[in-house]
Amino acid sequence: MVLQLRHDLSEIYIPDGLPEAEALARTTHLAIGAHQDDLEIMAIDGILQCYQQNKKWFTGVVVTNGSGSPRTGIYGEYSDEEMVSVRIREQKKAAMLGEYAAQVFMMYPSSAVKDSGNQDVVSDIADLLRATRPEIVYTHNLADKHNTHVGVVTKVIEAIRKLPFDRHPQKLYGCEIWRDLGWMVDDAKVTFDCSFQQNLQEALLGVFDSQISGGKRYDLATMSRRLANATYFDPYNVDEKTAIAVAMDLTPLINNPEIDIQAYVQTFIDDFSNDVKRRIADVSKTPSSS
Repeated sequence: MVLQLRHDLSEIYIPDGLPEAEALARTTHLAIGAHQDDLEIMAIDGILQCYQQNKKWFTGVVVTNGSGSPRTGIYGEYSDEEMVSVRIREQKKAAMLGEYAAQVFMMYPSSAVKDSGNQDVVSDIADLLRATRPEIVYTHNLADKHNTHVGVVTKVIEAIRKLPFDRHPQKLYGCEIWRDLGWMVDDAKVTFDCSFQQNLQEALLGVFDSQISGGKRYDLATMSRRLANATYFDPYNVDEKTAIAVAMDLTPLINNPEIDIQAYVQTFIDDFSNDVKRRIADVSKTPSSS
């Protein structure tokens, strides 16, 4: 059965040419991001876990068309339509390089993703989840400062909540892009070891030339963040890992649909606030007199 997405320009690209239904059904790790190149920044754990594996397969989903990206240099005079075409070609290169099971282009404008009442986006995500039945889903984190990213993660949660519980993924992770998660207390962080296959990681980021030479060094920033996450994770011990990606565990939000999304992310913020206060108090107390 062919999956029918709702946007007229939507596309499903299968790098190895397998029939669509079969390609999607083999998915074990699914990433749903707002823009082209978001997947390679935020969901590197899924890509690495599945690379060169026969029983694990990564599928990427890009929700928006990417037409609003900033541009300069050789891309400075490109129209929105031309940028859409370029960014799709780049994402397909990444899917081929990373040996993805499939790469889905939903092709919605950002306005649709940020519209809380738009159910087409939610329904498409739900249909993709039915077709792929992944064990693990990666998406944006709820503390991201890009509104389109926040729109995607809230719609992902809504879509999963619409599915029967036995069709839910085992884990849902909210990953860092437009706000790192170093501020979270360590016990609350989900950390992914990215110490291996750094050449592949660099290559995946490097195919997005329209973004890199177009004015944003996402390649350097992303690899540097992973290094920084590893180096600054533990102030008291030597590094065991050379690169780490960090995520927020959103699984409780799909296991219990009664949990309020805003209240849930507030718990992480409150934990951080309390941790700061405790540390200051610990070193500023007046010694008790003997």
